[in-house]
Amino acid sequence: MRRHRRLLVLLPCALLGWGCSAAGNASPAPRAPAPAPTAPAPTASWSAAHRIGPPSDGPRAELRSLAEDVVTAAGRGYDSHDSAGRSMDTAKIIADPAGGYLAVFHTTLPGGPRVSVATSADLIHWTHAAELGVRASQPSIAAAGGGFVVAWEQEPSNHLAFRYYRDRAALLSAAATRTTDVPRTFSDCAEGTPNIYSVTLSPDIDHSTIDTGAHYFANCDVDRQQRGQLTNFRTWRATKQDLADNALLYWGVKGNIGDRDAVQFRGFPYALVEGQYVKGDFGSWRPFVYDHQTGNADRLTIRTNGGSTAFANPSVTVLTGPDGRPAIVFSLFVPSQGAARGEAGQLIYYQHIPAR
Repeated sequence: MRRHRRLLVLLPCALLGWGCSAAGNASPAPRAPAPAPTAPAPTASWSAAHRIGPPSDGPRAELRSLAEDVVTAAGRGYDSHDSAGRSMDTAKIIADPAGGYLAVFHTTLPGGPRVSVATSADLIHWTHAAELGVRASQPSIAAAGGGFVVAWEQEPSNHLAFRYYRDRAALLSAAATRTTDVPRTFSDCAEGTPNIYSVTLSPDIDHSTIDTGAHYFANCDVDRQQRGQLTNFRTWRATKQDLADNALLYWGVKGNIGDRDAVQFRGFPYALVEGQYVKGDFGSWRPFVYDHQTGNADRLTIRTNGGSTAFANPSVTVLTGPDGRPAIVFSLFVPSQGAARGEAGQLIYYQHIPAR
């Protein structure tokens, strides 16, 4: 469902799970979000096991600081495209085991969105490798032993699709070894925007568990969060993630609670997730950092060179930077309705992680 939003712009919709759907016309003056409230206390239903342990507040504040400051990033690129001229909408980036980096993303072309994979040596400049899916969008990728699992949102009948590539050569030539599309669980209309929390092989893809977050189009009205497991690349089971939704609803989010990605930072699990303050208003998209340890979400205030205000489809990966130092790479889609001049489209930037 989210890809309809990208037709309006440059064309891009825990341990819990999460996802997005919207359509409408660009608004020249999007409404501003409500002032940021104080973060809520953990809900009563949050188990004692998640309330105890080392405090995650400090690492969360550091993660937030790294995500918010695009201006002084070690490297950044606005309106990112690959060498074939394809816009890298909703890019997810991981380390390439052969050296450098891999990204999956979608581009809206005649006939609908298409998922591609590209390679890079510096996180900013990308070389097109292959097209992986047609009428496909919002992809995510994870290493799986010596191979890779890619998940995306597939049309028709908007649903989740999974592809397994046995090695790097298979991925870069679009030669999937296993394919499966899973039925919708909670919505009659749409389920998509996957992220992959983990892939466990026991010992191979036919004996595996793929832990996945996604959205479902609740009552065919607004996106809400789910998390599911694809077992042995055949069986899908999912549950709603109401606590994750509630963390953003607390902040006054009235529209979609959409795409998300997970990251382990300083030993704690967090997620970046998008929330739309006003349904149908693409200028009201804001990213949040969700703390799985406490059940709280903080709104991110992203600072770009031009002062863009709206950001969607967050992804994040901790990896080794181009200079060999520990780094964290962020990817955000900047809708035209909240973009400064020259900044609409896919924003990719990375920061060095300070040593401790």
